Amino acid sequence: MGILTKKPKTFEVQFSDPNKSAYSGGDKVAGRVIVEVAEVVQISAVKLFGIGCAKVDYNKGKLQCREEIDYLKYEEILHLDHQPTDADGSITLRPGNKYEFMFGFELPQAGCLVSSYVGKFGSVQYYVKAVIEKSGQLYAECKRYFDVVEPIDVNTQELMAPVTGAKQKKVTCMFIPDGSVSVAARIGRKGYSEGEDICIDAQFENTCSRIVVPKASIIAKHIYLANGRTKVFQEKLTSVRGDHIISGMRDVWRERVVRVPKLKPTILGCDIIHVDYSLRISVHIPGSEKLILELPLVIGTIPYNGMNSRTSSMSSQNGSATSSTCVSLPSSPPSYSEISRDNRIDSSFIPLLDDYDTDDSPIFMRISEYQLPPPPAYTEQN
Repeated sequence: MGILTKKPKTFEVQFSDPNKSAYSGGDKVAGRVIVEVAEVVQISAVKLFGIGCAKVDYNKGKLQCREEIDYLKYEEILHLDHQPTDADGSITLRPGNKYEFMFGFELPQAGCLVSSYVGKFGSVQYYVKAVIEKSGQLYAECKRYFDVVEPIDVNTQELMAPVTGAKQKKVTCMFIPDGSVSVAARIGRKGYSEGEDICIDAQFENTCSRIVVPKASIIAKHIYLANGRTKVFQEKLTSVRGDHIISGMRDVWRERVVRVPKLKPTILGCDIIHVDYSLRISVHIPGSEKLILELPLVIGTIPYNGMNSRTSSMSSQNGSATSSTCVSLPSSPPSYSEISRDNRIDSSFIPLLDDYDTDDSPIFMRISEYQLPPPPAYTEQN
């Protein structure tokens, strides 16, 4: 037979269930390899490979950091049903015919795989690769990627437990103490899934002379490890902003909602790629670094089913009892008894009430005087 000059007319991998969006550990990956040729060709083998690999690749200065971990390695030689082979075991393919090579293999059991992921400096990818060999040499190859999602159930006892935290930052002006800003916050549980609402209870207190702005954001932290070095990339996914808090006042959030957007689940069990999520509650302080409190989150694939409400309630009570010193939300409005209508802020510099997300210096405006609004009227009930 003469030297082959043309590649196959058709050469592709098709899965048995094209509508299946993702596989999990223990699932069967099955399908067919379709081959059509434009001229008579004699091939020695059609091989199929199932491959799953985590890769990290980034530059740190002049050093190129690379690391790989295999999670799936499968190999099989495919055969045609009712198709005669030549004496040397080769197969003759002819134009006008459609050849289908069937395949099927099982993924490793749950817990042995890592969910699919594609990030800035690394990835976890799974694919099926088909190879045609002619005379022992590579003639053609094709790939078909598929997603793997390892289940994370947010209804477990660990992920149903409430999360609390508190933080305080002392503020100075030209090395002179200028009060402090504090935050104490609580969320009902640690585990959430796409589309669920995170309800935040928080208390902010401002005893410095500046006007501060609270905000809550869902943060994704991507961690890549290679060659003994670590690369961290963070991104803000969604956020909600609170009202400005003037000097000497406090603000309370009761079930302030942040919705979990569409995103990949937390990456667990990979030694070179970690994807962690957190609820970052920050307070912007003009002329100073932000006060930041982070509450850890786990984004799962199996959403909250409401069946563990009693367990959650008991956990919440226990959590409230143990953390009552750090999260104490008032039941009455703040007192205005010490504020007079003629009271004015001493400083002639008032920060603009913009919300800064960068490390830029704050902008100030000069005003002659700033009149506090009259206090709201409250009726005292005996």
